Amino acid sequence: MTDYSTIDFSLLEELSTDEVISHSYVRDVPLASGKVLALVTLDNGRDHTRPNTLGPATLMELGRTFDALTERAARGEIHAVATTGKPFILAAGADLSKISDIPNRQIGLQMAQLGHYVFGKQSTLGVPSFVFINGLALGGGVELPLNADYRTIDSSVPALALPEVFLGLIPGWGGTYLLPNLIGIENALKVVIENPLKQNRMLKGPQAFELGIADAMFSPVNFLEDSIAWADGVISGTTKVERKNAPGKIERLVKWDAAIGIARKMLESKIGTVPQSPYAALDLLKAAKNGTKEECFALEDEALADRIISDQLQASIYAFNLVQKRAKRPAGAPDKALAQKVTKVGIIGAGLMASQFALLFVRRLQVPVVITDLDQARVDKGLAYITDEIDALAAKGRINPDEANRLRALISGTTDKADFHDCDWVIEAVFEDLAVKQQVFADVEKHVSPTTILATNTSSLSVEQIGAGLEHPERVVGFHFFNPVAVMPLLEIVKAPATNDATLATAFATAAKLRKSAVLTADAPGFVVNRLLAKVMGEAARAVDEGTPVPVVERAFAPIGLPMGPFELIDLVGWAVAAHVQDTMVREFPERFYASENMHALSKLAQVVEKDKAGKVTDFTKEAKKTITVGKTPVDEATILRRVEDQLAQEIKLMLDEKVVAAPEDIDLCLILGAGWPFQAGGATPYLDRVGASQRVFGGTFHDPQIRGVGA
Repeated sequence: MTDYSTIDFSLLEELSTDEVISHSYVRDVPLASGKVLALVTLDNGRDHTRPNTLGPATLMELGRTFDALTERAARGEIHAVATTGKPFILAAGADLSKISDIPNRQIGLQMAQLGHYVFGKQSTLGVPSFVFINGLALGGGVELPLNADYRTIDSSVPALALPEVFLGLIPGWGGTYLLPNLIGIENALKVVIENPLKQNRMLKGPQAFELGIADAMFSPVNFLEDSIAWADGVISGTTKVERKNAPGKIERLVKWDAAIGIARKMLESKIGTVPQSPYAALDLLKAAKNGTKEECFALEDEALADRIISDQLQASIYAFNLVQKRAKRPAGAPDKALAQKVTKVGIIGAGLMASQFALLFVRRLQVPVVITDLDQARVDKGLAYITDEIDALAAKGRINPDEANRLRALISGTTDKADFHDCDWVIEAVFEDLAVKQQVFADVEKHVSPTTILATNTSSLSVEQIGAGLEHPERVVGFHFFNPVAVMPLLEIVKAPATNDATLATAFATAAKLRKSAVLTADAPGFVVNRLLAKVMGEAARAVDEGTPVPVVERAFAPIGLPMGPFELIDLVGWAVAAHVQDTMVREFPERFYASENMHALSKLAQVVEKDKAGKVTDFTKEAKKTITVGKTPVDEATILRRVEDQLAQEIKLMLDEKVVAAPEDIDLCLILGAGWPFQAGGATPYLDRVGASQRVFGGTFHDPQIRGVGA
């Protein structure tokens, strides 16, 4: 057995400085059967905006509470123990700020052991243990109930998840052993690995119950009372607990290893091999097939200690704080009080991008939206797309029939821009051509008020030039979405020299209502994401032009950890679009951006690359190889990687010097939310510091101190 006597509680107490402790409050509940249930309620004394967390002091207090209840059970004073949380919250897991403060692996190991030690006391109380999952339960907030004998869940629980691998950790307090042995390996893989890697997807109460994470589910109206009555039935033997998803003999013999193998291949194809935590979790889930609880908990302790001191965890916490905190308080955004109210939206264009805009604006703002295009046929096609998408949302149960009808009624189309006369906000989604964008805004300005916001979705053109000929250029702002519009969370809000604060404030307020994370950028070519992706794509094109085979180029980029290789990315955004962005950047910065004629030649082909079953680029097509002209000086993977790292470090330093954004954090936020740069790299700047590119290029680092693990 694990020797928990080696835990040094005094060392762990040092970590609990300033911890918001979730106290363990106990009250005895007489049951209808005549028995007594001791109910433990976790409560940090704050409102719902500050969830219960499980820091060292919280865990130690809970451990002492369980010890006292064990003594009472031995005296026959109580017949069961149940744990629940304050209103709407069970626990949001470990406090990330405390994890990042852990100074070395030894204390990291002890923190892992402390969780097992305390949660494990539920199996040695001498009476049945229950957890009533009454609200939010994340990470350790899920492992607490997993360590109990029985669980109930509130049907209104909004989020239950084990998000650890998303953050560079692993479920380290029993999750990788207890969960697969409760609900089966395939379901456990979904909760532990698949959901976290799908933008940290959470389970709702009914989904968790269906998987078998809880034994019973009750409505929020009488959740606690019903849970207590159900527990009384279990204690008295009148309620029988059946677990339909528990792994059977066939699953353990055959399905378990097969599911692990499939998951490993999925990880390799989707995220590569750079992120360490998903593979560490996968190894633990594999061990749970035949290992004992003691053996598997010891493996969890070691794995969690390794993750706690890693570079990837520190980078993940940095990225997490950017997304959760900085994105909610954008640097440079004007006072919210300056924002104008948006009561009607006009969209110039009725193509796919414009139609996506219309659907997003009408769903989030719940105001009339009118689209326009050159002729009625195009308008009708756009309207048909929007209504079909609304129908699809209703069919999936994402919106109810009443809301679907309301959204359809708010959408209209026109070929007459005079119908924009009462719009407060107009956004264009036309062809990426300066003259075209200037013309459509000039046409619209004749019909709208002087304060109507004119937003451009340009990806690389000058916002200042787009508004240059207008009577009121101060109300023009860049509002750059990323495709697909409904999914990608980033908005680059571009301030031209003439853009006034009221316009800018309205743009940020609108972005928030659209549930997008906005970053303020200066009116510079390519803004942030496209400028840096142009570097990535340019270096890939350079290597091919020199004669390097495509598979070598794709492999060269793998250590960065991006979700897709450069040519897979280009194929996604479109070869013509990539060529256009390249032209823009080369025109503005000919000495720094690479011009590839081959890119233009490839953009004219129907199919440029071949892909495997996982969608990964394996090579150019035969036609593509015949189309391009390449040299005879191929380079190796290390050379390509060093080139792209150094080029990115140079460009980011220049962007910061030019004040394109306020700080390196904004660069990273843009790349994480707009380009899928992995959390476990922390964005570009911590990565470039770690690999030495910053030092090579400008003799310094973007962060001081660097964002690194604490070491052994």
